[in-house]
Amino acid sequence: MLSSQKYIDGECKKSGRKGRFDYLQALVTEFQDTSKKDSKLQILANLANFAYDPINYDYLRQLNVIDLYLDVLSEEVESEMSCYSIAGLCNLALDPLNKEYIIKNDGFELIISCLSSSNEETVINGITTLMALLDKQNTKEVVNEEMLDCMKQLEASDNPRLKNLATIFIQDFGTSHSSFA
Repeated sequence: MLSSQKYIDGECKKSGRKGRFDYLQALVTEFQDTSKKDSKLQILANLANFAYDPINYDYLRQLNVIDLYLDVLSEEVESEMSCYSIAGLCNLALDPLNKEYIIKNDGFELIISCLSSSNEETVINGITTLMALLDKQNTKEVVNEEMLDCMKQLEASDNPRLKNLATIFIQDFGTSHSSFA
């Protein structure tokens, strides 16, 4: 449920719980301090869930969570951690400040690498994130024949989610169809 900051602060005071920022900071610190892969995976999943709520965007920027997601994607695309990282980026990408930060920090290259994953959720979140990040200024430099060929392959998928997203991507960003071209 989306809440206001005032409501969240009031509930935290009533119950004596940590505020949202403090809780998110504890998650990030735990991620950095632990060496247990299962713990890191759970923390990334939690952070991705918090990334859906715009009230958390500023906190997640302050805590460098976007960098954390990008770092995970730069290590290995075929991991569960990458799946949660691209999901978190997908949740954050519609915000203009987050979008700008992701683009300026070589996010396109890392997100495009998700399209070749064998994990369908990673591919779906990769396509969706690209769709959120692409605009008139960057479509021509990012969308190329190789990417469109990849989308055409995905369009032939038996998975209706992959097929539909690839179809929409081609319609919206394909060079001969794009309103951005």
